[in-house]
Amino acid sequence: MTAILQVKDLKVHFQTDDGLVKAVDGVSFEIEAGKTLGIVGESGSGKSVTSLAIMGLHKGSRAAVSGEILIDGVDVNQATEAEVNKLRGKSMAMIFQDSLAALHPFFKVGDQIAEAYQVHNKVSKKAAKQVAVEMLGRVGIPNPTQRIEDFPHQFSGGMRQRVMIAMSLSCNPKLLIADEPTTALDVTVQAQILDLLRDLQREFGSSILMITHDLGVVAEIADDVLLMYAGKAIERGTVRELLKTPEHPYAWGLLTSIPKLTGATDSELLAIPGTPPSLITLPSGCSFSPRCSYKNRSKVDCESVMPELAGAKFNNSHLVSCHLSETDRVAIFKSEIAPKL
Repeated sequence: MTAILQVKDLKVHFQTDDGLVKAVDGVSFEIEAGKTLGIVGESGSGKSVTSLAIMGLHKGSRAAVSGEILIDGVDVNQATEAEVNKLRGKSMAMIFQDSLAALHPFFKVGDQIAEAYQVHNKVSKKAAKQVAVEMLGRVGIPNPTQRIEDFPHQFSGGMRQRVMIAMSLSCNPKLLIADEPTTALDVTVQAQILDLLRDLQREFGSSILMITHDLGVVAEIADDVLLMYAGKAIERGTVRELLKTPEHPYAWGLLTSIPKLTGATDSELLAIPGTPPSLITLPSGCSFSPRCSYKNRSKVDCESVMPELAGAKFNNSHLVSCHLSETDRVAIFKSEIAPKL
């Protein structure tokens, strides 16, 4: 199947007064047509920085960006601002985390959607406004003909996210990047937004890059998952592989730390020991090694040697960055991790 997006050895570094921040450090992945890739990680892991790099939004900033970001045969890192502007909207679009901040407070939502459409389509303002009405209707906003005359503050949080989705899909992009689209929404509205994205993906045929810290969101919508930690990709596989048979100790920690709704009410809440490392003073070896409970079982010095993201012997699609042998990882998961899930 054809890859819509290819990211190769992406690095995004920021020079600060305290030192060089390696926000993203050598991440590679691709997304196939019509598929959804979820990038999962805690705050500061590099998820959103990666999405902004794909959109070319680090250009003109103090960020040092290297590597390849290929979409429609164009390398975003090497393209001019004019070339990237042509890609935005038609080839790729983004739903930002804070819809209230992303939408202009002084312009009606209909005008904002129409303007985004006119950038890539030579149509009259009247025709563009009609597209805005149609898109608001398609994302489930009642009375779209009247609502296009409203301002962003007149919409609820969930409805503003629907407006952002309508704007992003108005030009039928091949890739839709959703950066924490359900953050700060209640559970019911979250489910509605995810259902909407899934339905619109089937209708438009777009690929989706879902940025989230919520494994529940990934389980609901993603086909494949990329797990990030301290600016690096540490595990990649199908959503079933990552949630049912994970192989990285960090993934084990994430899954076992999810509170259980059944069983003993006095059961201990499990947590990953320690805190994430500073992106300025990263360990020379595995970034997770200071927090890893299994590093002493490795035959390699995890704290000084960086593991590669490599495929398992019998499953090259499931990639793991860990010095533990495949046999040890499988044995540890079955005997020590699975019983806690």
